[in-house]
Amino acid sequence: MNIKETDLPGIGKKFVLTTRDDEQVVVIIHDDGRRDVYHYDMSDPDECISSVSFTDSEARQFASILGGLTYKPKAMESVEVALNDLIIDWYKVLTDTPIVGKTIGEVGMRQNYKINVIGIIRKDQTKQLNPGVDSKFLVGDTIVVSGERVHLKRAFSELFSRGKEE
Repeated sequence: MNIKETDLPGIGKKFVLTTRDDEQVVVIIHDDGRRDVYHYDMSDPDECISSVSFTDSEARQFASILGGLTYKPKAMESVEVALNDLIIDWYKVLTDTPIVGKTIGEVGMRQNYKINVIGIIRKDQTKQLNPGVDSKFLVGDTIVVSGERVHLKRAFSELFSRGKEE
């Protein structure tokens, strides 16, 4: 996405967002906190198709929804967060994933792969935070891991490759 920012003296700021599909959305943030959002016709960039105005509170709530803070789409089985060299990633355990039925200790996540399992989310949505070495990997689990990118890539290819949906 391409974003252009312009100061609007006495009004606020204007942001012009052009999507991958060349759709154009304009957001004006007024100094009083109000936000106006305009969506333009792809075939006529001067023709506004729709618009909506938000209060500051409404805009923040909408942003949290749009940003995925209130709901994680089912299609997003893997999301990666990078904090300098530390990567946090999660993988779905499917029936043909090589680690099914094995414990964290049996797999040797730390010793063999230099990654940490920081959580397991079971199919029934129960969670194990900071699971011990005796925690088993079950079909349907989502495994949350952390480590450096090079180590996560190796673990993914050897342990999760058939379980991570691309």
